[in-house]
Amino acid sequence: MTKKPDIESILGATASKTFLGLKVCHDFDMINASSVFIGAKGATPYGNMGPFCQNAPDAIRKAIGYMANNIDRYNFDIGGPIFPKGSKPAGDYGNLPFSETNFSENRSVIRATVAKALKAGAVPIVVGGDDSVPIPMLDALADTGKYYTILQIDAHIDWRHSHMDEKLGLSSNMRRASEMAHIKQIIQIGARGIGSAHLDDVQDAQEWGAEIIPADDVHLYGITQIIEHITPGANIIICFDVDGLDPSIVPGVLARSPGGLTYSQAIGLIKGAASKGTIAAANFTEFLPESDVDGIGAMTVSRVIAATMGVIARQNNKSK
Repeated sequence: MTKKPDIESILGATASKTFLGLKVCHDFDMINASSVFIGAKGATPYGNMGPFCQNAPDAIRKAIGYMANNIDRYNFDIGGPIFPKGSKPAGDYGNLPFSETNFSENRSVIRATVAKALKAGAVPIVVGGDDSVPIPMLDALADTGKYYTILQIDAHIDWRHSHMDEKLGLSSNMRRASEMAHIKQIIQIGARGIGSAHLDDVQDAQEWGAEIIPADDVHLYGITQIIEHITPGANIIICFDVDGLDPSIVPGVLARSPGGLTYSQAIGLIKGAASKGTIAAANFTEFLPESDVDGIGAMTVSRVIAATMGVIARQNNKSK
C-alpha cells in the first residue's frame, strides 16, 4: 500500500471549519455555551518575528475535525462524552483580526472578546498566537471583581521585565500577571533546560511568591503534589504554552526542549485543577504548525483542548 489509510472515511467524518464541529458563536448575547474557542493569531510579536503562530488556530481545528461526527463517543481521558447529558456544549467564535502594525489594537480586541465571553457566562479558551496572547486575556479577568490563581504549563517561566524593548511580549507574561491586583497565586509547571530566564528573573518570581515546579520534579514526584498547591475554591486560569509538553508529542514549537510533560500529566493537571476550584479561563499558545511532524502536535494539542472543554462542561453542570 502506497497511500496512507484514510481514518476520516472510517469514522464517517464530514468537513468542518469549526473546532470539533461546534456551533459558530459570534453573538455573545445569544450564546448558550459552557466554553468558547477563540482563535488569536497573535498579540505583541517581537521585532521582525511577526505572528509566527498565526496558523495555529486553524491547524488545531483541522487536526480534530475528523472527530466532529463522533463528539458523543466515550472519551476515556475524562470518563465519558466530552459534553455529557445535561451539560452545555462549547462553541467556536472563529479567529480574531490581527494587525501587523497596531499591537495595541490586537491586545484590545483580545481583551474585549474575552470580557464579552465572561459576561455571557462562557469560559474563554483562547487558542493560538505566541505567548503574549495571555496578557490581555488576564487583564480582562479584572472586570469580574474576582481573584485568581494561574496554573501555567510552560518550558519557560516568562518573568522578563522586557525583551527587545517590549514589555508585553511572550517572555514577560507572568511578570505582567504578577503586577495585576486580581492575580493572587501563580503556579508554574514544566520549566526545564536553558531558557529566557535570567537569575534575577527566577529570584523575582520566587520573592513574589510564584511556585516554580520544574518538569523534572513532575516526573519524579507526580502531579498530586502540584494540585495540592492550588488554593481550595480558587478561580483558576490555565495558561498553557504547548512547549510545556514534550517535543515527542508536540514537535511543532519554536524552542524544542526534551523532558517535557506527558499528555496524561497535562490532562491530569487540568482535571486536578477543576477538582480544587473552578476553571475560569484558559489559553493554549505557541503551537507552530510549520514545525510540526505528521500532524502529531496539532492532534495532541487539539485533544488537550477538547478534554479541557469537557472538564469545564462538567464543572458548570455540577454548579447547577
